[in-house]
Amino acid sequence: MMPKHHHAPLRFTRIAHSIVTRLLLLALCMVIFGAVVRYYVLTNFLREDLSSVVEGQQLTLATYVAKDIDYKLVQRQLMLDRLADSVPTDLLTQPQQLQTWLKAHYEFQTLFTADLFIVSGKGRLLANFPEPVDTDFAERDYIRAGLAGRSLIGQPALDKATQTPILPMSAPIKNAAGEVQAVLVGVSVLGATGLLDSLLQSRVGDATGDFLLVFPESRLYIESSSRDVRLNPTSVPGVNALHDRAMAGFRGTGLTLNSKGVEEVAAIAAVPSANWFIVARLPASEAFATVTRTQHFLMKGAVFSILFFATFASIGLYFVFRHLFRAAEQADRMTRDELPHAPLAVVRDDEVGHLISAFNRLLLKLNDKQDELKKIAHHDTLTGLCNRHHLSGRLRQVLSLARRTGTQVGLLFMDLDGFKHINDTLGHEAGDEVLRQVARRFSSVVRESDTLARIGGDEFVVLLSDLGVDAEQTLSRVATQCIEALSAPFFISGTVCIVGVSIGIALGDGQSSADTLLLAADRVMYQAKKTGRGRYVTYKL
Repeated sequence: MMPKHHHAPLRFTRIAHSIVTRLLLLALCMVIFGAVVRYYVLTNFLREDLSSVVEGQQLTLATYVAKDIDYKLVQRQLMLDRLADSVPTDLLTQPQQLQTWLKAHYEFQTLFTADLFIVSGKGRLLANFPEPVDTDFAERDYIRAGLAGRSLIGQPALDKATQTPILPMSAPIKNAAGEVQAVLVGVSVLGATGLLDSLLQSRVGDATGDFLLVFPESRLYIESSSRDVRLNPTSVPGVNALHDRAMAGFRGTGLTLNSKGVEEVAAIAAVPSANWFIVARLPASEAFATVTRTQHFLMKGAVFSILFFATFASIGLYFVFRHLFRAAEQADRMTRDELPHAPLAVVRDDEVGHLISAFNRLLLKLNDKQDELKKIAHHDTLTGLCNRHHLSGRLRQVLSLARRTGTQVGLLFMDLDGFKHINDTLGHEAGDEVLRQVARRFSSVVRESDTLARIGGDEFVVLLSDLGVDAEQTLSRVATQCIEALSAPFFISGTVCIVGVSIGIALGDGQSSADTLLLAADRVMYQAKKTGRGRYVTYKL
């Protein structure tokens, strides 16, 4: 009697001596080794080379835009300083004359189009033109700087009246002795007067790149790809590593993942006069498009290599596995019921013989599982209700019966309200539990003769047949019961969840088609959602 431990060496010997093993190993080693070497070496080289080129281009663009904006800011500040020097200090105690002077000078400048006003040493408004502004400026940073004798570019903000982004700038008004008497403030609309033209009109890449103008102190930014100039909050720390470094003072280039998880090449350049910075960013998919095309080319080459080896291997393997082909033909005829489902003959005790033996064992298990598979094919695995396939067959039967008996058919198309919020906040497991509980509640209110099915994520259908003259009342009653069934809250993992349902009801007869009935119910269901949810709308075909 042979000891049991001899079986393992025999099995290993059979695998090691297999022609299939040798051929597959040889072909795979040749093709995979060559493909891997070409793929990684060439693509890494191209990516590194392109990265340095693209980053340099990005930094050049960012620097150009940053210098242009910085230049325009400096020019505005110089203009405001000159205008502040020309303010007659004796008019600071004469509001009407000061207002007239300010109006006259406002008409001859085109940069501070939003507002021009003067604030006293106590932070109170003395004069302004053209729009009325707040009268308390004591806490504004640019006012404090002006009263301290310094000109300052303030932080961008939203104009309370127009809700457009504006930029305030201040300059001190001094007397002949050099003492600060008041502060002159000029306000520009960020999207106008040409301040951001280079940002909004320049392009990064072919289509998907853009610029960001970031204001670190206020943690806001303006995006060049937006149709209108808007102030947006920057991402929270930890989302974008390169952005966090830029907020800390880094200026340069790098690869990073943005807040949407998209890899991009970014370059950061400073706007020194205002402590802002420009970000020129380009998605890596566009920046490294050449690498992607090269990868596709290499993959195609690998496929052709595999096909080359497969062609010659197939010729040799055909003669080796002829008995396998005969077995496959017999199995195919079994699937077409041309032959009885019987075990196949094992010709040789090799890999093919082992495969046929496994097939024979699988055939026996498949016969045992056939009834179970039929049940799974017609029922939803999560709720145990009928699925779409079963509903389709049942609907055809009901419509056929309605044509013979002259009765009517009703269909309730139900979509849950508030389910997506539960799925997003509590997770898919909680969502699955809600669906199971909803299925049980619906099952408790529909009639035994009706068909309740789950046909989608949170979509349920009730099919009612053999309806008479009171069909509409019956459908309304069932719909009301379904809505009331979900009125009580659900308790999921210790959390109270509220779920409602919107119902579309389609009423038809034997002349209606299954698709027409379903589409009509689906359409009026969306009408129910639009009119307030938690209700039903009926449509009669």
